[in-house]
Amino acid sequence: MIAKASGVIAVPDDLSSVDAAPLLCAGLTTFSALRNSPAKAGDLVAVFGVGGLGHLGVQYARHMGFEVVAIDRCGEGRAELAKKLGAHHYIDSSTADVAEALQALGGAQVVLATASGGKAVAAALGGLRRGGKVISLGATDEPIELSAFDLLFKQLGVDGALTGTSAAGDATLRFSAMSDVAAMIETMPLERAAEAYAKMMSGKARFRMVLTMS
Repeated sequence: MIAKASGVIAVPDDLSSVDAAPLLCAGLTTFSALRNSPAKAGDLVAVFGVGGLGHLGVQYARHMGFEVVAIDRCGEGRAELAKKLGAHHYIDSSTADVAEALQALGGAQVVLATASGGKAVAAALGGLRRGGKVISLGATDEPIELSAFDLLFKQLGVDGALTGTSAAGDATLRFSAMSDVAAMIETMPLERAAEAYAKMMSGKARFRMVLTMS
């Protein structure tokens, strides 16, 4: 195999290829979004959705020195997982008003919205402190309804993040290895790729399917 040096990423010795694979997808996305965000150590940062992206986002946010709020709608089971991953606070969006709950904590500097849907992003906007920003990672064609008054008078912002460069991927792996950030994965051999894909699409994977080479 021949590849350009600028596109090659070195996998740290502390990481297996199986562990590194999801970190160069979901990990790279969440790590880059948080690293490039306006939040500073000690700021309140919320991760909306503790799933494939969010379970890594919570870990990165904690290790970057933020006060971390995890938001989900799956009840006590997800609350326990969020705390285990490093969240300081948990908000159940099915029973609480997300914006009010975040404001009660002082308002978030950043909300990392991993849950798909414009309504989730709009709900998070109300939980920002003045000058805060929502970073949307969920790919959806659902429009985001925003108040011009919030954007103007509270100086709020909405941004998006998709992935990152090979250099960012390298930084993601090194930071993950140093801080013991790891994706929760299920493995399947390559010959069962169709089965793995179906499980992923059904939403039953927890949280990333990784194909292994025999």
